[in-house]
Amino acid sequence: MTSDRTRLIREMVRIRVVEEVLADYYRDEQEMRTAIHFSIGQEATAVGVLSATTPRDWVYAAHRTHAPYLAKGGDLRALVAELYGRQDGCSHGRGGSIHVIDQSVGFAGSGAILGEMISVAVGTGWAFARSGEPRVALTFFGDGATEEGVFAESLNIAAVQRIPVVFVCENNLYSISSPLTARQPAGTSIRGRAEAAGVRAAAVDGNDVFAVREAAAAALRHCRAGNGPYLLELATYRWREHVGPGWDHHHGYRSKQEIDSWIERCPIQRAVAEVRAEEPGIDDLVRQWQAESQEEIHAAVAYAKELPFPDVAGLLDGAYLPVGR
Repeated sequence: MTSDRTRLIREMVRIRVVEEVLADYYRDEQEMRTAIHFSIGQEATAVGVLSATTPRDWVYAAHRTHAPYLAKGGDLRALVAELYGRQDGCSHGRGGSIHVIDQSVGFAGSGAILGEMISVAVGTGWAFARSGEPRVALTFFGDGATEEGVFAESLNIAAVQRIPVVFVCENNLYSISSPLTARQPAGTSIRGRAEAAGVRAAAVDGNDVFAVREAAAAALRHCRAGNGPYLLELATYRWREHVGPGWDHHHGYRSKQEIDSWIERCPIQRAVAEVRAEEPGIDDLVRQWQAESQEEIHAAVAYAKELPFPDVAGLLDGAYLPVGR
């Protein structure tokens, strides 16, 4: 079974299993000495958007990196090695979960600072436009980043210069523990702010992978045609805590009932239900993909643990040093 719709489901299943297993290792072993942000519950945003890209489109992410990295074709073993701080990790064991990169598949990098990579993606898109290349830059960020000055500045320059960049806002309603309703005025929207800056925008159900894919394809066509930037506001929800492997309803900023209500809107279950009539064997396939992904991630962890740590002699490799050093 190789239809486009089932491929999207398979990729979401893989990312879900990978992250759930990593969460268990992270919690139980305490060997991944890196802050870690999981996208469990948000798989449809990365998979839907990046399934519409080409290898020559470049993607930047913020701190929630695993899903877009894998959805863009990043190497799972290199990602896991990075989480364990090994030399063969995708950032040579120096970046951890937040700083991952694989330019060979168009994953240009990610960063920890809120809104950090938004302007970098705009610069990349501008370079594509000036060189006449039919390529698009994409940048993933959360709703909290839209309150940073760099967001407004980037919208403005992208609109003025008609830069081929897709702003992908994964609106999961919280900036750490601060709800969107406490941070942004009633009656406004992230999509509305983009449109006010002259940027074409669309608000999409981020838990509907097929709708996300369709919206992303339209955004990319818009950019490739020379029409300037596009913003996608994708409504979604992270199931786990902001940073770490656990559940956080006991902290009091959101209830277990709220989390459960979003779990019932699981993007994988939703996609499976939508294709079940046309693909009657989809449930068996999902179980098969889950088993395959379990095997793959456990093998990647075992592989990573056998790799060497970076040598202290190369500590400054890749760093900028003063002249004369």
